[in-house]
Amino acid sequence: MKRLLHGIDVSNWQGTVDWGAHAKSGVAFAFAKATEGGDWSDRFFRRNWNGMRESWIVSGAYHFGRPKGDPAEHARHFLRTVQAAGGLRRGDLIALDLETNDGLPPDRVARYARRWCRFIEREAGVRPFIYTFLWFAKSGNCAGLGEYPLWIASPQQPRGQPIVPGPWTRWTIHQHSNSPLDRNVFHGSREELTRLGFDPR
Repeated sequence: MKRLLHGIDVSNWQGTVDWGAHAKSGVAFAFAKATEGGDWSDRFFRRNWNGMRESWIVSGAYHFGRPKGDPAEHARHFLRTVQAAGGLRRGDLIALDLETNDGLPPDRVARYARRWCRFIEREAGVRPFIYTFLWFAKSGNCAGLGEYPLWIASPQQPRGQPIVPGPWTRWTIHQHSNSPLDRNVFHGSREELTRLGFDPR
């Protein structure tokens, strides 16, 4: 039976993160918020990005999607922010946080997400994870995103047993707790996780 790899995700709300302590406690991977929309960058991102690396934690960066904006402009802003913090290395992960519709109908939200992801794939050569939650996906906001790995927020379900919404048939990362910190599991090994990340070839 495959083991569960443990991870966390952070943003500016956590302030300064002690990455060494997390690594010692068994955290193997993490995502840090990098950007939101087309012009906002998390002031702790550079520190988090480098802290993860120094602690040998599989490093992930995420963008908080604002579907009212231009997805290509938002993706460019995200990649510039990651580049300024040291860029991507082999095995690094990227995710789109899709949890607000900005008052738009589901088809517009899904189109924004698909375009953002395609831009990232084309420019960075890595397939993003989609972070979302059950009712948001069930409302149609994730149409056409089934080819991307699912990072599902489902704290009400037992660890490693989330309910999987369409268009997906399986989960890749399960956010099983959000108090006092967002905690996640990946069903597989570190090597299997980094295979889903950046490959410079």
